[in-house]
Amino acid sequence: MSIDVNVTRNPDRRRYEASVGETTVAGFIDYQETSELIVLTHTEVDPTFEGRGVGGALARAALDDIRERGLKALVICPYIISWLRNHPEYRDLLYNAAPSRVSD
Repeated sequence: MSIDVNVTRNPDRRRYEASVGETTVAGFIDYQETSELIVLTHTEVDPTFEGRGVGGALARAALDDIRERGLKALVICPYIISWLRNHPEYRDLLYNAAPSRVSD
């Protein structure tokens, strides 16, 4: 069962935060940022919210934010690496991905 999750970037703490309700932080993604890319280092979801779509909402929102800001993502977080296997629409954002082939 998924829930309504709001994800915001918190640059002071260098993380994306998922909240449920007005104040409950249900999970977060830690990141490091350079002028070219954002390194997604670690994802954590509060056990109370596991299996309810928080991790996926975090991954999608972080990658959407990275795309909107014109940056690339270097993903070293095992959760996000796994999530990306089912979401090829984000492949173009990956700093460390091989370039896609162009068909003739």
